[in-house]
Amino acid sequence: MSIPAQIAIACASVALLLGLMAGVKPLANARDVPAEVQRKIVHVGTGLYALSLPWLFTDDWPVFMLIGLTLVMMTLLRLPAFSQGGIGETLHGVERKSYGDFLLAVAVGTVFLLADGNAILYILPLATLTLADAAAALAGSRYGRKFFAVEDGQKSVEGSVVFFGVTLVISMVCLLLLSDVSRPGVILIATMVAAFGTLVEADSWRGFDNFFLPAGLLVFLQSHLDSPWQDLVLLTVQFLMAIVLFLRVAPSLRITRHEARVYIIATFLLISVVAVQNTVLPLLVFLLHAVAHRLNPCSAAHPALDMVAAFALASFGWLAVGLLADTSALMYYGLMSVGLATGFVALALGRKPLWLRVALATVMGCVLFGLYSLLMPYNLTFVPWPRDLMLIGTLVVGATVLAGALRPSLFDTHRAAKLTLLAQVVPGLSYGMMVSGT
Repeated sequence: MSIPAQIAIACASVALLLGLMAGVKPLANARDVPAEVQRKIVHVGTGLYALSLPWLFTDDWPVFMLIGLTLVMMTLLRLPAFSQGGIGETLHGVERKSYGDFLLAVAVGTVFLLADGNAILYILPLATLTLADAAAALAGSRYGRKFFAVEDGQKSVEGSVVFFGVTLVISMVCLLLLSDVSRPGVILIATMVAAFGTLVEADSWRGFDNFFLPAGLLVFLQSHLDSPWQDLVLLTVQFLMAIVLFLRVAPSLRITRHEARVYIIATFLLISVVAVQNTVLPLLVFLLHAVAHRLNPCSAAHPALDMVAAFALASFGWLAVGLLADTSALMYYGLMSVGLATGFVALALGRKPLWLRVALATVMGCVLFGLYSLLMPYNLTFVPWPRDLMLIGTLVVGATVLAGALRPSLFDTHRAAKLTLLAQVVPGLSYGMMVSGT
């Protein structure tokens, strides 16, 4: 297919999405369709169309161009002229705060990139997001009777049951038709996908399930499509142990049950898709964040949720960058984790004298970097060792110590996002220099 033709299809795709939204709005007004149902109609239409993208274009770049155009359009639709009474109201007519429109577009691009042409890795996550999520939302709003609390509202048990059932069917069909997984493996993987997906959807907030659900399912499938059934059973046991541990520890760290369940999701994803040595520092980040919030709270209403969201987005970002550059970014991702953990130590000491904050945070930063240096060599068979590692580590630790100890008030708001961005500066620049050969 020619370049002009692919550009024309990408532009026509955006026009088609606008046409869907423009068509839903008058129909909804005429039939008094609730705002949530309007959103789900657009959600399903967009998701079904996204499933065709790998076969719609002959090259990859038009897909990413389409994602970019969609993000621009979503930004414009949030303007008052469109979101209040215009076609953007089909997405933004609900009262709760949500980034789902942006995250759905980002999720499609991320899954397309990471699936790398593998049909089941692309279809199963997006089909689950498109069909199971919509079915759960509609079933919960219509038939929900038993509810549980989430960030700023509630979700229904009935909706979660529907999500599990629909996801189980989707997973079995996709595994049977698009993979060579054995029959016992199909049952085990489909059940775990349904259970994990249900937990993600049930505990989602602000539309983050539009990203974390398909991206999480993709990396899980990528890691376990070829796993023997014994490993899958062991993984299930680890999942149950994580649930018990976090729910028992949560009250002592002033973590709500919703936040504890989100930590469980993040922990399960870590232990299921990466080697043991690469789970230690991320888990320490979560632990030290909880300690910092207890000793020196920030103003965020749901700090644990913000932390998981910021760290997960950064993790998928590093994974995507490593794939695009065709050079593993794992060592630099580990350095980011060191910086984050050190920063939370500095913030946890925010009520101590300045000299003590700097001294103790520096010592802890050195300990964390030492731990990093012990763990990372286990990855040397496939990860290039950073040049000038001591200098990079010193800059990472120094930046987060100074920012957290000297200006703790800077992190009173948006703590997780600010510290995550800060912790990525030095590793990001170092990785870029390594890839470019400078």
